[in-house]
Amino acid sequence: MARDYYEVLGVGRNASAEEIQQAYRRLARRHHPDVNSDPSAEERFKEVNEAYQVLSDPQTRSRYDAFGPDFQRVPEDVDPGVYARAGGDAGQQRRWWNRAETRPDFDEAGFDFEDLFGSLFGGRRAGGPLRGADQQADLELSVEEAYRGGTRHITLSGPQGPREYDVTIPAGVVEDQRIRLAGQGAQGEGGGPPGDLYFTVRIAPHPRYRLVGRDIHVDLRVAPWEAALGATVPLTTPGGETKVRVVPGTSSGQRLRLRGEGMLNPKGTPGDLYAKVRIMVPPTLAPRERALFEELAAASDFDPRR
Repeated sequence: MARDYYEVLGVGRNASAEEIQQAYRRLARRHHPDVNSDPSAEERFKEVNEAYQVLSDPQTRSRYDAFGPDFQRVPEDVDPGVYARAGGDAGQQRRWWNRAETRPDFDEAGFDFEDLFGSLFGGRRAGGPLRGADQQADLELSVEEAYRGGTRHITLSGPQGPREYDVTIPAGVVEDQRIRLAGQGAQGEGGGPPGDLYFTVRIAPHPRYRLVGRDIHVDLRVAPWEAALGATVPLTTPGGETKVRVVPGTSSGQRLRLRGEGMLNPKGTPGDLYAKVRIMVPPTLAPRERALFEELAAASDFDPRR
């Protein structure tokens, strides 16, 4: 059974969005495979990331609070109160049904489990209309597409041949987020409505950017003199080019934080962008460059190994 997402992040169920974000960042730094060599760190990092994706989105968090681990498979139009009366799952419902001794369709209080089962999962009594099943497919996006949003034309193959869809991608979607196309799932039976089609977002690996939740990580390449003297250097981000201030004496490996410049979040706080400094040395030196570096080496008493 999946662990409770609040437990994963170590926060209470009434935690604010800021508290959830702070807990996520603390745990992500601790368990990220780049900094933690423990064999279990990667799995723990994925668990933390999954919990944050759900709890950082107010709408998804609300469904999780209402339906628990079943929040993704319970249809959108199910009332949380009705679901709770069913015991939270179909298995519990069937156990109650089997305990009804006198009337198989009702419990002692006159509760109609068959009608409830239909309201939960789209069905009706035998012979009546039956809602079509929900369907799922993966949607791979580049970091830039996920950042900006837009429309993607998708063709899916199926038993009845290929079907085409125009999928509207909200700006700021992240890994495992789902995009719903209402009424585009399997056809219903007996005149019942069709199910829904869900596209699960997958972010393709990128040569420049790495996503951690809604935070974007990127390398910032600087020349030795820019790092030593300080400079304002250009940086290409998914949102376009920006300028980054490198303070004098910056060393390779330092991270510069651009608050709010990560993935957008229409329903909450956007992520941040972290630029990791990489000092780049010219692969070949012109005679004048070599002379200047030799002069610097002779004049400086700096020892980077101390």
